Parts: sequence; C-alpha cells; structure tokens
Amino acid sequence: MPSETPEFPEIADLSYEQARNELVDVVSRLEGGQVGLEESMTLWRRGEALAAHCTTWLAQAEAALAEQAAQS
Repeated sequence: MPSETPEFPEIADLSYEQARNELVDVVSRLEGGQVGLEESMTLWRRGEALAAHCTTWLAQAEAALAEQAAQS
C-alpha cells in the first residue's frame, strides 16, 4: 500500500482509481480559476500528494508484473 502523506494522511487509504479521479477534480478546479489563492495552494499540495500516491500505486503494479514475469 502507498505511503501516508503527512499533510493529507487519508490519501493513503484511497485506491488508485479514487486518487486519480480526485486528482482530475483538483486539476479542474485549479484550471477553472474560481478559487482563491489560499485554497489554490491547498488544492495544489493535495494534487501533488494525490499524484505521488498514484505514482506509487503504478510503481508497485509494475514491480509485481516484473516479479511475475521473472518467475515465469
């Protein structure tokens, strides 16, 4: 399971799909330009944490596939 993010510990409990979908929402909100600077900064940090979480999931999946291929 991906590691916990100190500022957003609940992200560690998200599946890859949940994190990816939330990241899409965060990007949409930021691109929309309808949030203030403080909220934008919080969204940016959350988006970074979500992206890192997704990257960890993908790296773990790739490692599992490589291990399975090596055992075949």
